Amino acid sequence: MDEPLEFDEAIAPGTLDYVVDIRQVGPLPVKGVADLLVEHRSSSIHINDIRIRAHFEGDFEILCARCVNPVAVPLSGDFDLIFRPENADAEAGERSITADETEIGYYQESGLLLEDVVREQVLLSLPARTLCSAGCKGLCPRCGQNLNQAKCSCDEAPADPRWNALAALADKLKVKH
Repeated sequence: MDEPLEFDEAIAPGTLDYVVDIRQVGPLPVKGVADLLVEHRSSSIHINDIRIRAHFEGDFEILCARCVNPVAVPLSGDFDLIFRPENADAEAGERSITADETEIGYYQESGLLLEDVVREQVLLSLPARTLCSAGCKGLCPRCGQNLNQAKCSCDEAPADPRWNALAALADKLKVKH
């Protein structure tokens, strides 16, 4: 690969496995360029690093963290990554690495799959927590009713008598304050 390799792919839904609560709902376009970077470690040792610079964007559904209803989430991102052959840094003993080298990934002799790179970047771009709305009421912890859709009768049910001792303790604490 003497010349940069440009790519413009669309990853179909279902091609990549994400986590249980995320689903790709349309094609995931990925456009970028791959370059071969030859690192000369000595006159006889050359390491073939691969640099991938790309952009992705697509539509996903992520389950709400409170009520588990699907939420439409558009995701997009840019990445600039370097991959090195898996055995390139396998020499015995300790060696120091530069700050740039902490961002290097590794590929096996069989090659590097764009899908694996994109899957990882999509997972890294996910929001920490997804809610269907800021005021989502979630699910009733007793019966599982989605409290956004209807009220359940669990609040009206008598409390478990085993909690009475703690309730009395809570009342005593309120009196001291």
